[in-house]
Amino acid sequence: MAVFIILTLIAGAFFYFGRKNDNKILKYFGIGLFALSLILFIARQAGWVGAEEGTFVKTGMTARNDIIETVAASGKIQPEVEVKLSPDVSGEIVALPIEEGDEVLKGDLLVKIKPDTYLSMLQRSEAALNTSKANLAKSQAQLMESEANFSRNKKLYNQGAISASEFEQIESAYKVAKLNVESSEYAVSSSQASLEEAQENLNKTSIYAPVNGTISRLNVELGERVVGTAQMAGTELLRLANLREMEVAVEVNENDINRVSMGDTTVIEVDAFLGDKFKGIVSEIANSADVSGASADQVTNFEVKIRILDKVGFRPGMTATVDIQTSDERNILTVPIQAVTTRKDTANEDEKMECVFLFEDGRTVLQKVETGIQDDQNIQILSGLSDSMEVITGPYSALSKKLKDDMRVSKEEDGEVKGGRSSRKRGGKKRAKKNRVHVEGKQPKDGEGDERERGR
Repeated sequence: MAVFIILTLIAGAFFYFGRKNDNKILKYFGIGLFALSLILFIARQAGWVGAEEGTFVKTGMTARNDIIETVAASGKIQPEVEVKLSPDVSGEIVALPIEEGDEVLKGDLLVKIKPDTYLSMLQRSEAALNTSKANLAKSQAQLMESEANFSRNKKLYNQGAISASEFEQIESAYKVAKLNVESSEYAVSSSQASLEEAQENLNKTSIYAPVNGTISRLNVELGERVVGTAQMAGTELLRLANLREMEVAVEVNENDINRVSMGDTTVIEVDAFLGDKFKGIVSEIANSADVSGASADQVTNFEVKIRILDKVGFRPGMTATVDIQTSDERNILTVPIQAVTTRKDTANEDEKMECVFLFEDGRTVLQKVETGIQDDQNIQILSGLSDSMEVITGPYSALSKKLKDDMRVSKEEDGEVKGGRSSRKRGGKKRAKKNRVHVEGKQPKDGEGDERERGR
């Protein structure tokens, strides 16, 4: 506008002096300059020249796609059933007829501990039991003698042949004899229990397989001394597992655990089988959280176990990555995930709303949306958009902060900058941008960034 006024004033001055001095050249030059300034003014207002290009953006279209929402986690492969065996008694291993990897049947001998000490204890218990039985027999004989003596003297006392004091002594001896028999019976029961305990300890020196399976880990060697669980935790001898039924134990963050359900389908990738994918289902979800880290940096996870359906030669301890498919929606309205951002809600400035920026005639249109499930590329739109609408998808720096409603922007397609009022190539060279897939409020993946590579 200022240039138009200046040119108009200059044209008027030339026209005035040309007419005053009857100089046709100055007069016609003033008229031409005024006409030129008027043309430039009209072109400027129409956007033919001097229009601002605005922020450069990338765009995409709303479309209908299939989305499978997943929760990613990693963990270790382990057998579904694994039995850890520890000895009940302490001693030296004198027989170890197995090796790691051997398949065993229920009842097969696995480990034998030196039984000499426990055999001696059994013999002492047997001798103690026999002694108790002999004492019981002796007490019973004394009771019979005391009972007969008591019966005879009772008759004499009734006849007045003996004094009361003498009868009382005989009666007391009879009662003592009865108590001695009762005590001997208890002693026999105690000795019998000690014998059974000694026999059980002797039996525990031989450890047998409780179930069918494979020796997945063997922690001891022949001749080593082991500690029984009677004294403390005990020495773990070996692990017996069914390697035909395997599972993956993974840690799922507390933000995602509510989306995981029993029976969800999973895709499993194992590092040892690079490029192969295996199927699985969620078989167990922990009710209690596993909290790790200091109070300021605590991470709360829940253990989820996934049964592997494919029968492959997995080994316990292998690293696996799983994608738990929590939702599966078909033919739903979607936009590229990077198109969704957040802005302050005009109704409540303390809260943020999810929104997208539409591209209409070289200007932005802020549109509030409601989103649903998402995958790595697209996100579901529940409300706010319809099919075949053009949305701005990048760059991230513009979407996250710069863009506002009704703002002039220029679209870049195939190296050509296109806007609502201008269309030209910058220096005749292509301009490419790599936009980072991101939704504001969510952390971008490592290595991703808002990269912009201009023409060389």
